[in-house]
Amino acid sequence: MRDDLSGLRALLCVAEKRSFRAAAADLGVTPSAVSQIVRALEERVGVRLLQRTTRNVGLTEAGEHFIAQLKPAFHAVDVAFESLAAMRGRPSGLLRLTMLRTGYADVIKPKLARFLAAYPDIRLEICLEEALSNIVAEGFDAGIRLGHSLDREMIAVRVSPDQRLVAVGSPSYFAKAGRPTHPRDLQNHECIGLRMSSGVVARWRFVDGEKDLELAVGGRVVTNDGSVLVDAALAGVGVAYVFEDMVSDLVAEKRLVRVLEPYCPKIPGYFLYYPTKLNLAPKLKALIDFLKDDGRSRSRRQR
Repeated sequence: MRDDLSGLRALLCVAEKRSFRAAAADLGVTPSAVSQIVRALEERVGVRLLQRTTRNVGLTEAGEHFIAQLKPAFHAVDVAFESLAAMRGRPSGLLRLTMLRTGYADVIKPKLARFLAAYPDIRLEICLEEALSNIVAEGFDAGIRLGHSLDREMIAVRVSPDQRLVAVGSPSYFAKAGRPTHPRDLQNHECIGLRMSSGVVARWRFVDGEKDLELAVGGRVVTNDGSVLVDAALAGVGVAYVFEDMVSDLVAEKRLVRVLEPYCPKIPGYFLYYPTKLNLAPKLKALIDFLKDDGRSRSRRQR
């Protein structure tokens, strides 16, 4: 039984890392030891689980099916052990989170050092990606996303205020191109596009009184990263449509200018989301409580 469990843990790690060397570093053993453990497991079950080449490691069809069933089982085992740690009063273990880069900057970055100081037995792995991950299938404990993008089946906890979108450009750009006074004027401007993980370029959404406006804008620059949007606007390339927090300092310094303010809407802020309240891991509960308490403290200071 002990050999089987070590083999299963090693197999999961290799499947996640797609590398014997990376899995060995994570498990604290040598790559050859990991290879031997996994090979012994394959011999015991009589099925090849991994495809190996000199450069790559992948899962066979049988391996994909096996891993899909194995992940939830091992997650339950990890939660059980962590619940014992909670009984000792110290949440512990690896907490894996997925989020947008902007979500990291707004929610986690300002609080990261304080959270780690408060919970020295918790380790964090933060994966920044635009695509909306299947947190269960990909082995994440939770994610942080904007509220409008969440699956209704997820448990969601608000961890930021609503976000306001703003249209900005440099003074030099508007001196040359003029300022738009209505969203439809953007058809005559260079607009810096944001390509979504789906591959499409995001439409810009505005409000005009009681009406919602959705525009397909065009320009010579498209990116999939928010920081590039801001950099391009600063360089005078055109108009960017971003979250207010990303450019508030630059607007205050008059390096960027806001336009179309009456038409720029608020959207739901960031939420931490996870699949179920059942057997909530102590490490995740610690993060949830920390973010909620920090948010309440911030609200009191603002009042």
